[in-house]
Amino acid sequence: MQLTPEQERLGKDNFHEAVSFSRRDMLIGAAAAVPGLGAAYFGYQKLSGNPVKVGFIGTGDEGSVLLTQHPAEYMDIVGIADIRPTNRLRALHGDGNEERIGLIKKLGRDKAMSITLYDDHKKLLADPNIEAVVIAVPLCQHYQVALDALNAGKHVLTEKLMCHSVQQCKDLIMAAREKKKLLAVGHQRHYNVLYDNANDLIQKGLLGDIKFIRAQWHRNNSFPGRDSWRKNVPADDLRELTAIAKEKGFASADEMLAKEYGYPSAHKLVNWRIYNDTGAGLMAELGSHQLDAASIFLGKVQPIAVQGYGAKNFYGVKGIGSSDQQADDRDIEDHVYVTFEFPGPHYAEDKNDVCVVTYSSISTNRWEPYGETVFGSRGTLVMKQELEAMLFKESSPSTGGGGVDQRLYVLAGNDGKPVLQASDSGGPSRQAAVADIGKVSRGYTEEMEHFAFCIREGNFGKASEGGLRCPGEQGMKDAIMALTSNLAMKHKKRIVFKPEWFDPASPLVPETDPEIVG
Repeated sequence: MQLTPEQERLGKDNFHEAVSFSRRDMLIGAAAAVPGLGAAYFGYQKLSGNPVKVGFIGTGDEGSVLLTQHPAEYMDIVGIADIRPTNRLRALHGDGNEERIGLIKKLGRDKAMSITLYDDHKKLLADPNIEAVVIAVPLCQHYQVALDALNAGKHVLTEKLMCHSVQQCKDLIMAAREKKKLLAVGHQRHYNVLYDNANDLIQKGLLGDIKFIRAQWHRNNSFPGRDSWRKNVPADDLRELTAIAKEKGFASADEMLAKEYGYPSAHKLVNWRIYNDTGAGLMAELGSHQLDAASIFLGKVQPIAVQGYGAKNFYGVKGIGSSDQQADDRDIEDHVYVTFEFPGPHYAEDKNDVCVVTYSSISTNRWEPYGETVFGSRGTLVMKQELEAMLFKESSPSTGGGGVDQRLYVLAGNDGKPVLQASDSGGPSRQAAVADIGKVSRGYTEEMEHFAFCIREGNFGKASEGGLRCPGEQGMKDAIMALTSNLAMKHKKRIVFKPEWFDPASPLVPETDPEIVG
């Protein structure tokens, strides 16, 4: 649904009104928080002691975002590693935009130029001063690089998707436990203040009974040359990799990459997202974010089942798109549509208590770019592109009008739970203004702050004990949802999730389950 600017403003005002009612004490504390909102909302503080000495492994698209967002008061970057020379330069100079500003602009030239640049992550891991690493390499190498880091005695924060397979996720969790090192996974919505406030409203029952969540990430790559996931291999990368391969006695850069680094070719190193042997498609790169959000809103429960459709409906299809798109050799799907079943709060007593989550990701239209919509029996919550939240009330005989043009306020119901009421007011209340925190962080900074804080405090506890909000166990659950949905689409069947898949100590995983793969 496309809302007018006035309706969006009203929805945001409604959201702030609700948050100001449900989290008044939290907001008062956050207003005076040091060093920022993240610490106040997520229960950590400024470091006692020096910043954690950190190495960043992988400085491409996502790695450069993390470098830009990294908290210098919590993390002291002493080394970065990337096999590609263009990415190492990118880490220093950025892309000329606010998302990837580069370390020179972030830290100043002197500090940035003091950071050691490595062409191999193992060289970085040999530095005894490095306490932890942030990993943002292509998915097919998440496991090996993270395992190398744990074996080198480093704490690990690895980007999502956690691993290329569920078995790899389990192996990493067990390795981290054995080495007594923290293992965090970069699903940043766990550290997004906007999502935390939204989840608080949901858990307090403001939306009523939730039976449906719709999520999507729609893009339009149909215009020739506009697919950001397919790129040419930079000449500088190929030149340096070829020279290194020759020195090592390999016939080509591709042979070296395959035998020493786990990449089938330089082309797949650069374009890893569009091949199944190096990536895991739309569900891993995009859908995992939305399914993670849905899981948070539903109390981080494990899903019941998944089914769906996915295919190459655009790339490589005769007569569709430009000639280069028709010749495209990618093997990941360009359109996916999946349906998840999640248990409601009373599912154990009544199997009809189910919440359905639908997800779509398409490559030929961006009418609704990305976000999640939570449909409750008393209200609707719209999360738009991780940066905005809007709340709308359902019309009710007892609480008045609703819909996208209705301003609302919140009061305590007879049962003590907050209730949405229609308002005749022409504007938001003073309290609502307190909840409007302006431009919000997407959570990257906060996840790195808390990771560093847990390292300094030696906190290996659960999230409820102040520990990591997205540890390996949570990252594995998100990976199971994404990778199992791929299996459901591939084998064209409804797959029921098994409890053993979510147990790191169990050898059972979906990718080898005979009921799925035969």
